[in-house]
Amino acid sequence: MFLENTVNPKEQFGWIEVICGSMFSGKTEELIRRLKRAQFAKQKVEIFKPAIDVRYDEGMVMSHDANQIRSTSVPAAANIPILADGCEVVGIDEAQFFDDEIVRVCNDLANKGVRVIVAGLDMDFKGNPFGPMPYLMATAEYVTKVHAICTRTGNLAQYSYRKSQNDALVMLGEVDEYEPLSRGAFYKAMAQDKVNAVKVKTEKEPTDKLKNPHV
Repeated sequence: MFLENTVNPKEQFGWIEVICGSMFSGKTEELIRRLKRAQFAKQKVEIFKPAIDVRYDEGMVMSHDANQIRSTSVPAAANIPILADGCEVVGIDEAQFFDDEIVRVCNDLANKGVRVIVAGLDMDFKGNPFGPMPYLMATAEYVTKVHAICTRTGNLAQYSYRKSQNDALVMLGEVDEYEPLSRGAFYKAMAQDKVNAVKVKTEKEPTDKLKNPHV
């Protein structure tokens, strides 16, 4: 259960909150909810996202269900401290796409008394820890892991399975490219992908040999 910290006027340090999970788990929706509460309380809030994320609106952080809040796109984590000067609350979406500098940036802001709320994928499409997220989770005071619903079993899902055969680590996409899967469904899907890859290679080899009989 997430409990928001209380502010001690004698304590000048802030804190870091990390919201993580798979795609379609509600990470951005939870980020927006917390930031809007801070705005309603008349706190000075700034929201940032990586410039690479252009799926919806360049000037908005937007969840899959179209919930949104105004944001600033930045090319690198080093741009955030300058733009966040004087803020009480800083929100960062899609943190996994930032460079490793984001860890130092978040901790420096927290050390200056800022409440930092970060959302991002904790695992990539192969099920490995994603970019700077493990380090952010390790140094955060609060970590909230949210879950999607597995499209194949109906169980809780924590994996983002990529349906296309693109092996690039960074590939922005929606339901056409990704689906949330539970542990069992994910590993079954990955095993089937390996079988399919072997079949494709086996079927292709005779054709290649016909084109080049000296092989």
